[in-house]
Amino acid sequence: MPEHVSFLQMLGASVLALAAVLWVIGLARVLRAFRAEQPSRRRHTDLSALPHQRQPAPDLEAVELTPAERDAFAGLVRQLNGGH
Repeated sequence: MPEHVSFLQMLGASVLALAAVLWVIGLARVLRAFRAEQPSRRRHTDLSALPHQRQPAPDLEAVELTPAERDAFAGLVRQLNGGH
């Protein structure tokens, strides 16, 4: 033990070093447990709150508009855009 360092200072440094080692060990355990849980989360891509879909979605449909319907739609778009 160095002569210029008191017993309390050496004890304090030892306690701080021990606390740091324990903190690092605890942090490593928490991170290891967190990493162990992650792959199980990645496997479950389904949302458990939503029911399973039994049928695929229907195909998209397209309908040809008449010239009058196209003009009416263009007027609606202009109205919603504030006349621009």
